[in-house]
Amino acid sequence: MDQARIDEILDGYGCEESSLLAILQDIQAEANWLPRAALTRVAERVGVTLSHLYRLATFFEAFHLEPRGDHIWTVCMGTACHVRGALLLQEKLERDMAVDGRGNTSDMEHTVEAVNCVGACALGPLVIVDGGYHGNMTSVKLDRVYKDFDITPQVGAVEE
Repeated sequence: MDQARIDEILDGYGCEESSLLAILQDIQAEANWLPRAALTRVAERVGVTLSHLYRLATFFEAFHLEPRGDHIWTVCMGTACHVRGALLLQEKLERDMAVDGRGNTSDMEHTVEAVNCVGACALGPLVIVDGGYHGNMTSVKLDRVYKDFDITPQVGAVEE
């Protein structure tokens, strides 16, 4: 992430320690993760230790310290979604996009992740793509969502 952009974000909050969570949220909103260089710049400008920022970033599950793709595919694994087939949807996503062990495609276009529950149980199983909810998801519906992103399942992927 560009240091000038990090400085803009910091200046917007007056480099106040009380705004650290908002600063980290804004950085992550642009980069999709919290790069070490960005955290180092925040620590310098705000006057806190880097370890303090890491404590915040690791305490809150919403923050990510590893690179993530440009498009985030989140599968809800709450009980209602799980019993309606969320695990199969996650496996299909991972297989069709050929994600690595961290959930990223090789070109860093997409990241597939699972979360415990998003509180939208009536929509289960639920897949969230870049913040947009796709409820009552099925394998066929997932293939339709792929078209919006020009995704073609990888060769050798098994259809359900």
